[in-house]
Amino acid sequence: MREADTEIDDATAVSRARGGDLGAYEVLVARYTVPAHRAAVLLGAGDDADDVVQEALVKAYRQLSRYRGESGFRPWLLAIVANETRNLHRSRRRRDGLALRAASASEPLPDAPDPADTVLARDRRRQLVERLRLLDRRDQDVLVCRFLLDLSEQETASALGLPKGTVKSRTSRALARLREHLRAEEVPGA
Repeated sequence: MREADTEIDDATAVSRARGGDLGAYEVLVARYTVPAHRAAVLLGAGDDADDVVQEALVKAYRQLSRYRGESGFRPWLLAIVANETRNLHRSRRRRDGLALRAASASEPLPDAPDPADTVLARDRRRQLVERLRLLDRRDQDVLVCRFLLDLSEQETASALGLPKGTVKSRTSRALARLREHLRAEEVPGA
């Protein structure tokens, strides 16, 4: 892959890939494998995230003719990742939250000012993830997309296959439920 090829925009890469340019698709793979993997992990694929991403990338390549470009390649690919993750959940019939544990176990930033602050931040993150696990899967999915993957409402809607209004209302309700869980933890004896 030439260096100039990595500087092409998504629309150009998709157009070239549709025409059979595998190098152009490699640009998209290189650009979006990490976000796709992160999405798979955070949506619950756990140890199977690599397989989910690989399958999603293969499906995306096979379905390039269906890609319309309305919301961008990233949300379109993440929608495929989300579908593959849901397929994984259905096939194993368990929702064990491995991905959320993986997200909570991330290492502290190397420039953390104080080790004590890092420990407290890690503990708060662990508590937040534990409370997030108490929510139903639909609430978890929308909060993961919006706040852990930092997707916009429109991108979240595309990734989860929902209308934008549903994402907006579900996010609001899920945050309210999460706040209730967190408040219950703060109240002594509750």
